[in-house]
Amino acid sequence: MGTAQSFTLALLFMSSLAAAIDGAEYLKYRDPKQPLNVRLDDLLSRMTLAEKIGQMVQIEQTNASSEVIKNNFIGSVLLEEYDVPFPQAPASAWVDMVNKVQREALSTRLGIPVMYGIDAIHGHNTVYNATIFPHNVGLGVTRDPGLVKKIGAATALEVRATGIPYTFAPCIAVCRDPRWGRCYESYSEDPRIVEAMTEIIPGLQGDIPQNSLKGVPFVAGQTKIAACAKHYVGDGGTHLGINENNTIANFHELLSIYMPPYYQAIIKGVSTVMVSYSSWNGVKMHANHYLLTDFLKNKLHFRGFVISDWRGIEKTTTPSGVNYTHSLQTGILAGIDMVMSPQDIPQYFESLTELVNANIVPMSRIDDAVRRILRVKFTMGLFENPLGDYSLVNEIGKQEHRDLAREAVRKSLVLLKNGKTAGEPLLPLSKKAKRILVAGSNADNLGYQCGGWTIKWQGGSGNNLTVGTTLLDAVKATVDADTEVVYSENPNEHFVEINEFSYAIVAVGEHSYAETRGDSFNLTIADPGPLTIRNVCKHVKCTVVLISGRPVVMEPYVEMIDALVAAWLPGTEGRGMTDVLFGDYGFTGKLARTWFKSVDQLPMNVGDGHYDPLYPFGFGLTTEPRKTGY
Repeated sequence: MGTAQSFTLALLFMSSLAAAIDGAEYLKYRDPKQPLNVRLDDLLSRMTLAEKIGQMVQIEQTNASSEVIKNNFIGSVLLEEYDVPFPQAPASAWVDMVNKVQREALSTRLGIPVMYGIDAIHGHNTVYNATIFPHNVGLGVTRDPGLVKKIGAATALEVRATGIPYTFAPCIAVCRDPRWGRCYESYSEDPRIVEAMTEIIPGLQGDIPQNSLKGVPFVAGQTKIAACAKHYVGDGGTHLGINENNTIANFHELLSIYMPPYYQAIIKGVSTVMVSYSSWNGVKMHANHYLLTDFLKNKLHFRGFVISDWRGIEKTTTPSGVNYTHSLQTGILAGIDMVMSPQDIPQYFESLTELVNANIVPMSRIDDAVRRILRVKFTMGLFENPLGDYSLVNEIGKQEHRDLAREAVRKSLVLLKNGKTAGEPLLPLSKKAKRILVAGSNADNLGYQCGGWTIKWQGGSGNNLTVGTTLLDAVKATVDADTEVVYSENPNEHFVEINEFSYAIVAVGEHSYAETRGDSFNLTIADPGPLTIRNVCKHVKCTVVLISGRPVVMEPYVEMIDALVAAWLPGTEGRGMTDVLFGDYGFTGKLARTWFKSVDQLPMNVGDGHYDPLYPFGFGLTTEPRKTGY
């Protein structure tokens, strides 16, 4: 028996002993053999208003001191990039940190465990040495829900390895405008593909039991984690692609484009839904009672809990937080059950207590929110197994998961051009060429290859962020031992001319970004990418590998390029790119997004009347694997 289990049993024993000594009644909520609703009714009947309000808040790990947890009966804790135990911390150190806070929660009067959450959106991306899978924009290309389900299961194991039972994923936005800085978090512009990719939810949480009631949350044991469908709803359709902006759509468009993935997420038992910062026809989603309560909870029968986005309550006013009590009132009454990371924790408790005591927020609304939160906690098994399990620490970055990520990379690549002349393809490349050039700012930069939400919120640059294989590393590991690989990040024309390269691989694209910082009105390749393309492709046969979170402006360069590959943001496993570039596997990916000619065309999506793309939705050349020894 492990330390975590021993501690839990000891707590249960002490609780039972204390009850026996005091002659207290039997605690039904402590008994996993009791029906869920019996446990919920029993625990709710014992809770004070302060304990209920405490369950409705999620604070940052930075603020999760012993005093704050104990005095406020905190319901949930959020881990951000600055909450790591220390740089490059192993999984065991994460478990130590999580368990320390959890023990404080368990020592309170009712011993309700906290629910730890983290953004694990393409693998356990905040943790050093974790497997970083391709971002969703690449996974949509695969059209492979089974693969995505496996990725969910692998991610769940790595998250559990750090003692955390909850992730703010998946993002099931339908991105309709690539100018949006979160477009790489979306699987596709087509809601049918996004619907299919909700199969990641049973990967994360486990398959719901047969005959399970629609909308009831489900988490299948200690190797699975609670998921969060986000951002409800319409976040991918904001005007001009501006993050947190207004989505202008009639009700039919809302239901047919942005809502379908949520139907599937709820059917599959998703535990939580996160509200979008964005508005729908001018009404902030965090204040939209009709969509949060009448539609999501009552019509779709969602029985998990609704969580705000990070300080999303404050953002219902302009400027943000100008009238916090009013914002809190509006959000809670609209249907938000858990408030993520209020800027001022004491003000949250003071304001919500006042609103309840004045009967502005009725007790029935508080009880509904707390019941939903506790339902998820009971379903997750948090009361029986609240502590992290050290036996899972070796799941982080294990080879089986990296092999899965490599498979995802090769299936997510899209071959957009292959040869300047029909019948004379450049790909697959020869492994036995005499001398090859690898160039471009994204060729040997793991940070750019992984993109945003990798170790840090905005991602980063360089090869020290985490453990992985860059494209350059992968090329060197793939070609023949006698092939000379020359790397030059931004070579000049003279250098290219005099070296007599057999061919070149040029990796350019975007640098890392996340959310609003990624909003772009020009969608150009980051400098000096265009110059690198010209300097190289003018003098030698070249394959351009685009590492980007979305389609970018390519029309000016297509003619000078021999082969063009969209690699998206592939993550840590660069060998997945060389698997197809050199023909060990064929190209199979098909665009899940429309590739525009000019940003002036945007927004432009398949089915539009003005549809005139550079590469249409569904486009992708295919190749056959080549025999070994070439």
